[in-house]
Amino acid sequence: MADDPRFTSWCPSCEWNLDPAPAPTPAASAREQRRTDRRRRKEEAARRTVRARVERVYAAVTADRSAVRDPAWLGANALAGAVHLTTLTLAVCAVGLLIAAPTWPLRVLGLFAAALVHSLRPRLGRLPRNTARLYRGDAPGLFALTDRVAQALGGRPVDVVLVTAEFNAGFGRIGLRRRHVLRLGLPLWAVLAPEQRLALLGHELGHQVNADSRRGLWLRSALAALDEWEELTRPALYRQSFGTFVELAASAILQLLLRPLNLGARALLNLLDRLTLRTGQAAEYRADRLAADLAGTDASLGLLRTLMLRGTVDTTLLRMRADRARRARRTGTAPAPATGPWEELSAQLADVPALERERLLRLSAREFGTVDRSHPPTHLRLAMLEGLPPTAARLDTDAADWTAIDAELAPAARQVAADLELGR
Repeated sequence: MADDPRFTSWCPSCEWNLDPAPAPTPAASAREQRRTDRRRRKEEAARRTVRARVERVYAAVTADRSAVRDPAWLGANALAGAVHLTTLTLAVCAVGLLIAAPTWPLRVLGLFAAALVHSLRPRLGRLPRNTARLYRGDAPGLFALTDRVAQALGGRPVDVVLVTAEFNAGFGRIGLRRRHVLRLGLPLWAVLAPEQRLALLGHELGHQVNADSRRGLWLRSALAALDEWEELTRPALYRQSFGTFVELAASAILQLLLRPLNLGARALLNLLDRLTLRTGQAAEYRADRLAADLAGTDASLGLLRTLMLRGTVDTTLLRMRADRARRARRTGTAPAPATGPWEELSAQLADVPALERERLLRLSAREFGTVDRSHPPTHLRLAMLEGLPPTAARLDTDAADWTAIDAELAPAARQVAADLELGR
């Protein structure tokens, strides 16, 4: 039995209490119980479908048969083209009505079409305002390392680094110039060993060269447009519970007319999501391989095992915040801790026992846990790397490099700590 009072007690042999989720509240009536049972059966069927689909992707990747340009990819691009063509047609109609409409009702319709096109337009992205930004002059050591990683992978250098409060990292392209942006979450970066940080950079910058078409503007903007269609045609947005008889009748008719459009938009959104699932998840596996080739297999495995500690990190940060608030109430001011908040977080995460890490790994296998919907389950990513011949790091770094990078990140780290109410 795992009996550390800081973590869940569970039995590794029989997996008792592997997932200590509270039992569902019993239904108040037999009718509600039947509804609950039907909903659970549907959810379980959906999980089995997703599990089978994800396992097929994993089997194809491990057998090196995962084609980048498979029929699903072609279908996804064709569907995305239809979505963009619809938006373009609406734009042409809006301009034509605004310019040449003979009556004012048609011009009002043109304004409505123009507003709709504005909502459906492709988003090029922009830098967030309240996030710490680092440019080359701010962090020459960090950018020198990312340049080496990008060159080793055959990608382009990073233009901007965003330092966030997320237990995550990411890579993307924004703006008309498609600038390359690297997102580094301080809670994740702080708890990683140097070689695991290198693996993180290899994985994220590997998305430039791993044929991840889902991240491209063509497919991503089509998904965003369909999501906007689903939102705008949702009948609940136009439901009225009071008003005149005419207003209530108009609301009911509008909801009735919008329901088929909403169902169609939802079906197309789900279809496009399914068509891009294979290439998207296969690209994540390839990014893991690139990270292992760059930083070594052990470093990439350590990175993935650390990613499973998201819940532990969230709980630790809440406890640290509560302790600081309690000290502030007791003394009138928040005393400075003996160590910085990020050093304290790293020390506490290093103290997570092996049985708790094993519990999280088994829970991932049972529930097909993922970092998010676009990523494969973490236990399958680990299994894929463990099934490959082990590799050593081919990009060398030394302690002086990481000391310089930590110094460059220190102002952003203080800002994120202040935003999380952890002090400075």
